Amino acid sequence: MALLSHYAAVDADFRTTAERLAGLGTLKCILGPQHGFWGETQDNMIEWSGYREPVLGVPVHSLYGETRKPTSQMLEGVDALVVDLQDVGSRYYTYVYTMALAMRKCADMGLPVTVLDRPNPLGTAIAEGRMLNPEYASFVGLYPIPVRHGLTIGELARLFADMDGIPRPEVTACSPEPPPDPRPESDWVYPSPNMPTARTALVYPGMCLLEGTNLSEGRGTTRPFEVFGAPWLDDAALCAELNGSAFMEGAILRRHRYIPTFGKHAGTMCMGGQIHVTDAGTFRPYRAGLGILAICMRHPESVWKMPPYEYEREKMPIDILAGGPEVRQAVEDDDSDRLLELAAVPLQRWKLTAGEAMIYSREMRG
Repeated sequence: MALLSHYAAVDADFRTTAERLAGLGTLKCILGPQHGFWGETQDNMIEWSGYREPVLGVPVHSLYGETRKPTSQMLEGVDALVVDLQDVGSRYYTYVYTMALAMRKCADMGLPVTVLDRPNPLGTAIAEGRMLNPEYASFVGLYPIPVRHGLTIGELARLFADMDGIPRPEVTACSPEPPPDPRPESDWVYPSPNMPTARTALVYPGMCLLEGTNLSEGRGTTRPFEVFGAPWLDDAALCAELNGSAFMEGAILRRHRYIPTFGKHAGTMCMGGQIHVTDAGTFRPYRAGLGILAICMRHPESVWKMPPYEYEREKMPIDILAGGPEVRQAVEDDDSDRLLELAAVPLQRWKLTAGEAMIYSREMRG
C-alpha cells in the first residue's frame, strides 16, 4: 500500500503511522504533503524533492514540488492508499487538498482509499466565514467550504469525494468521538513548522489572511500567527481600537514588538500585537483576523500582496484566501459592518452541504 502522511500522524505512543505500517511489511511508498514528510521546509511555499527514507526503507514522494497529484509511476504496484494527516480546521491548510488530489488519482486508477480520521483541533461545533466562491478555487481552497469548517479530515474526505463525483473513501472513525471544543495542548504534535501549538491553530483562521498583505504574520518568531506587525504600525493605537470591539470578543490584544529572523521584514523591528484568547467558546478567529486586517490596512504603507501565491498567478492572494473579492473590497471601503457580516457562516446552507458527509453528531453553530 501507499501512505499519504507525515510525522505528526502518531499513535498514543507517538509512533508514526509510517513506522507502524513499515513494521508490518505492507508499506510500499510514502506520499508527503507541503513542508515535507518530516516538516523540514520551514518557510511557506518551499517545494521539496522526494528521497528514500533510510530507516523505513521506502521511497518518499513529494506532492509539493514538481507535482501536487500522485503520478501513475508513484503508485505503480500499489493496491490501496491510506491517508493519515493532521489537519488544523482551516480552509487554507493545504494538506486536505493534497488528500483530495490523491483521491482523484486513485479513483482514476481504481484504487481504494482509506482515511484514518483525527480530531479537528478547532473542534466540530463552530463554523465561520463565507463559503468559497468556486471561481476563486486554488490550492488554499479547492472546494466551496467555509474558512473554519468544523469537520474532521475524514468528513472532509467524504464531502470532497461527493463534490468530485468519485467513490467515497472508507473512513476509520475516531474513538471516542472527537470533542466539539478546541483541542488541548497536551496531545499536540505540530503538523507544520509554523503551527507549533494548538493555540496557533486557534488563531490561524483569521491571521492567515495577513499572508495576502505585506504585514508580518509572525513567521520568523516562536509565535507565528499569534503575533503580527509591521515596521510602520502604531501598536498602541491598534490595540486600543480593537480591544473591546465586536471583532475581539473572547480575546485581548496585547501590544507587542518583535524582530523576525526570516520572512517578511526579517531583521527589522515590527510593531503590532499578540492575540491572547481568554474564552475559546466566544472567540471567533476569523472575525478577529478581519478586524485586525481592516485597521492595519488603513496605513498607506500596508498593501496587498500581488501574485504569484500558492501556484495561483493571476488572482490576488487575499482574494483566494478569503474565497472571493468581498473581504478586500470591504477592507478598502473601511466597512466594519460588512466585515462582521462576512465573518458569519451561512449556517443553514453549510449544514445542508456538509450534513451527509458528517460522521459524528454535533449541533453546529456560527
